Amino acid sequence: MCVLRSLSALVSRLFMMENVSVGAILTLSGLNFPFAYRIILFALVLLCYLVILLSNFTIIVVILADRKLHKPMYILLCNLCINAVYGSVGLYPKFLVDLLSSHVISYAGCMLQGFVIHSSNCCDFSILALMAYDRYVALCRPLVYQSYMTRQRMSLFVFFSWFMPLFCMFTNTASILGKKLCGSHINRLYCVNQMVVSLICSPPRSHTVITWLNVAFYFFHFLFVCWSYGYLIKLCISSTQMWKKFKQTCMPHVICLVIYTTTILLDLSYMRFGSTDVSQHLNNFMAIEFLLIPPIFNPLIYGLQLTLIRNRIVGLFHSKKKIHSF
Repeated sequence: MCVLRSLSALVSRLFMMENVSVGAILTLSGLNFPFAYRIILFALVLLCYLVILLSNFTIIVVILADRKLHKPMYILLCNLCINAVYGSVGLYPKFLVDLLSSHVISYAGCMLQGFVIHSSNCCDFSILALMAYDRYVALCRPLVYQSYMTRQRMSLFVFFSWFMPLFCMFTNTASILGKKLCGSHINRLYCVNQMVVSLICSPPRSHTVITWLNVAFYFFHFLFVCWSYGYLIKLCISSTQMWKKFKQTCMPHVICLVIYTTTILLDLSYMRFGSTDVSQHLNNFMAIEFLLIPPIFNPLIYGLQLTLIRNRIVGLFHSKKKIHSF
């Protein structure tokens, strides 16, 4: 929260210094259909947002409340759910307001929204990479796992899994703050840095350099995750017992990784190569699918696949039924 407040203050200060008259209020696209349809969409989006909050908060509360779940794998899962809530805050509240009012956003608000959404995506990759590393150590070095994955080391890993995405996206966003804009229309439901860069009269080279450094940094994350799970599959497939353990503890990570990577690649591909001839509804869905599908499916997959999580959730609902029966 302190980082977000600092960013918002910095945006406002630079905005006043540069006097960006054209970009003071930016218009977003995608909601040019009748108000009656907006009401229906508002109800659907609100329902999705509530499902995201309920499912992720359920996993978070279950893990925090049970000391038996205070283990590296579950701590990382808890952080993945926290990040899903953080990322959804960057889109859904503003989107719900836009459905009932004008679809505009201030320059400072646009920068802040882009920062939250981008940093949340990067944080997902950082946490998924840590999950892959945790499973690698657990299955390949089981004798030293307890002594290596200590609480202090895990705290350090978790800290950097949040700090690095926030730092990378802060530098990325700061490189375009206060630049003179030659337009005010963003062809998307929400703000992303690349769309803002396309409005800048003279895009700074520093932003391009920082963007490619960030892309390279997280591409290595992706390669590491793929190598880790590839190595684990090769190691475990020859042993029935090891393969059973892999399916129990690693398969949810692999499924969530595939879902997340697929949605991100679809979004990037569509933003880069998408056609303008497709319907507005498809445009809107492709714009938000990576902020809709993983936050909903991830907690469901982990809740159903991981035995301890599933048992705690079932036990929680059973205890509530017993209380109501008295």
